[in-house]
Amino acid sequence: MTATVFRNAVLTGACGGLGQALARALIQQGAAVALVGLHRPTLEALAALAPGRCAVYTPDVADSAALQALAADWMARCGTPDLVIANAGVAGGFDTAEASDLAVMRRMLEINLLGAATTFQPFVKALRAQQHGALVGVASIAGWRGMPGNGAYCASKGGLIRYLESLRAELRPAGVLVSTVSPGYLRTALTAGNRFAMPGLMEPEAAAQALLAGVARGRTHIVLPARIGWLARLLNGLPGALHDRLLLAQPRKPRVGEAGATAIPGLPRPPDTPTHDRQSNNL
Repeated sequence: MTATVFRNAVLTGACGGLGQALARALIQQGAAVALVGLHRPTLEALAALAPGRCAVYTPDVADSAALQALAADWMARCGTPDLVIANAGVAGGFDTAEASDLAVMRRMLEINLLGAATTFQPFVKALRAQQHGALVGVASIAGWRGMPGNGAYCASKGGLIRYLESLRAELRPAGVLVSTVSPGYLRTALTAGNRFAMPGLMEPEAAAQALLAGVARGRTHIVLPARIGWLARLLNGLPGALHDRLLLAQPRKPRVGEAGATAIPGLPRPPDTPTHDRQSNNL
């Protein structure tokens, strides 16, 4: 099985670094691609690479009615996809002591966790009927264990990992693959503001190729890059107090609203963010 088997793909978070790299790779393979994101000019530039094979959609991924309409339109155009990638995601620091950060957690859960379910839901019956295809959720190494100052993001990605485990068991009898992707640090706009060391920093193009190749081989768990998974497992094997002490010594990710933080769609914009929002994935 090779990555060239994908001929009909739906991709959320197509505006971000990993999303754009995935879109270009799929288009290069000859796939028809539904490009889903929030910044229409970016999506239209990607669609221009293969105008007859791409369509642009700009819903909020947490809006189930909008995703159902998207799915109906895409399947009317191109049929049932053989690949659906829930890549849309947002990140930001979190402080439980701050009342305003509760809205950040709620929105992060809506996009990172609920957004994957609303992305998959309209396609599940059709995929079961065709008895093949892949649903891919882009989680994160951060979902493996809680990290100080990052509770909302870790919770959303940890929840996504458990959701994908459940969905995998449900769809295995139908021959539908459910893959969990756990990136480490990717060089994207969402990691540009990080103030701490990012071991194993990976270029989005390399991550996209590894992701698609892994799904094509039928892998249910993909870590990008693989070595960062071993490092995470090593750290997670430390006594809890030592692990926490090591992480507490690192600078924290900026909270939403602080200078250097990434904007989250639907929440007030931090003071020095770009002039448009993107739903994309990082760590």
